[in-house]
Amino acid sequence: MHYEEALEAVRGLAATGVNFGLERVRELLAVLGDPQAGLFAAHIGGTNGKGSVAALVSAIARAGGLKVGTFTSPHLSSYTERFLIDGQPVTGERLAGLITTHWNLLAPVARQVRPTEFELHTVLALQLFREERVDVAVLEVGLGGRLDATNVIRPAVAVITNVALDHQEYLGETIAEIAREKAGIIKPGVPLVTAAEGGALDVIAGACRELDAPLVRVGADVRWEPRDDSGEKQGLDIYGRRAVYRGLALPLAGRHQQVNAACAVAAAEVLGEHAPSLGPRAIREGLAAVNWPGRFEVLAGQPTVVLDAAHNPAAAVVLRDTLVARFPGREIILVLGVLGDKDRAGIAAVLAPAARAVVVTRPPSERAGDWERVAVEAGKHCARVETVPDCRAALTRAQILAGAGGVVVVTGSIYLIGALRSAIT
Repeated sequence: MHYEEALEAVRGLAATGVNFGLERVRELLAVLGDPQAGLFAAHIGGTNGKGSVAALVSAIARAGGLKVGTFTSPHLSSYTERFLIDGQPVTGERLAGLITTHWNLLAPVARQVRPTEFELHTVLALQLFREERVDVAVLEVGLGGRLDATNVIRPAVAVITNVALDHQEYLGETIAEIAREKAGIIKPGVPLVTAAEGGALDVIAGACRELDAPLVRVGADVRWEPRDDSGEKQGLDIYGRRAVYRGLALPLAGRHQQVNAACAVAAAEVLGEHAPSLGPRAIREGLAAVNWPGRFEVLAGQPTVVLDAAHNPAAAVVLRDTLVARFPGREIILVLGVLGDKDRAGIAAVLAPAARAVVVTRPPSERAGDWERVAVEAGKHCARVETVPDCRAALTRAQILAGAGGVVVVTGSIYLIGALRSAIT
């Protein structure tokens, strides 16, 4: 099968929607000989920042001379971005070959158990990592943790970045309920790194005690202090458990990324207990080299364009605060597209007051739903709100409104970011 044919074949096998559980993934992995067994892995969950931490841990491991497989979701432009080897997406031919080679084993089982598309992707990623003989696999949790497809692995370290309200229809209505789902990735005896706070930390710490899993608290056991920004990179010191790392350079914008960097360093220190090359040099070089598009990605021009995949109120707060710090006194024009299953009112309430105008558009996803409802919510907080169905036309309209000196911020959905990034870069 060629690339597009292989993707269509996978989609044809997959059940639609969200269907939690590990039984289907385990059955599919079993027919492949359990490729997850024996992987040296980092498993990264949390509400926000887990993709950034996955990118940071992967970059540190590469800087340490290790061959790294990284599995994240969703993608910006191409499905191949979900499957990275040493920081680069696999080729379409490689992914198609992987699917074709194992089709006769996977397809009969998949037709019987009806896995989701994400479950199939997880299985393919684990098989790919075995075939590529990666030294370390970095897997980002898709949704929740306890029943997420990636939770079939036993990692060397697990990370829960933070816990906030998101996906309540699947994970629970309260922080404590969501924390319990995310704490499901904690394994007996496996160190857990977290920057969670308050009640969420209480739940996570309790799970660690029950499972005799060492707990590393970012903000207490591992700390960081910001330094003055240096050009396009922000500076920070991180006080780890094994060493102090002074004068680190981080290309990812926003103070929240300093917390993510501290999480990644804490995880790398745990991995370094088994992989000695993950020492201070790897941490310094890895952080300086990390690249994670679509997360407060600033594209120079007139106007400046910022791409950020904030898709819940907590992420919107971080985006707003970063905008204020990075662009003081400059007018903000929002291009806002939010999926129907997200907290549209909460996101609009945070971001719209910071904007001179909001251009609401339809995210290119079947989950867009009644996308124009976002304009009603934004109109409660901003005097000028327009709706433009086509996202590229919405970007053009926002650029006109911003003028040469303004800042256009595209946000609300990673699908929107992916659709527009290729049009700008």
